[in-house]
Amino acid sequence: MAELETIDRDELSRRVEAGEGIVLVDALPPMSFARGRLPGAINIQPDWVDERARHRLPNLDAEIVVYCAGPDCLSSVEVGERLAELGYRRVRHYPGGKADWVAAGLPLEGGR
Repeated sequence: MAELETIDRDELSRRVEAGEGIVLVDALPPMSFARGRLPGAINIQPDWVDERARHRLPNLDAEIVVYCAGPDCLSSVEVGERLAELGYRRVRHYPGGKADWVAAGLPLEGGR
């Protein structure tokens, strides 16, 4: 199993703000995704990867950042490792996840 390279909040927020074309993948269940997600994120939870990745992420060279609720949530690691196994070459993990993002006062999309 490949160890995923990580990305920290500062680099991620700077690159999202700059519109650098990172594909954010929220690995949480659909209800959590609907309540709020990082800007522009798509939702692929662990049991959807094989079925949906090729359709949602057609470019194997896209820069993908997977995240989850926070450091104790392992769904993002599962999704990221599976994407790497499927041939995606630029998968990174944001271990702080949604909790770290919100704690820094950064905006979420969706939710009420």
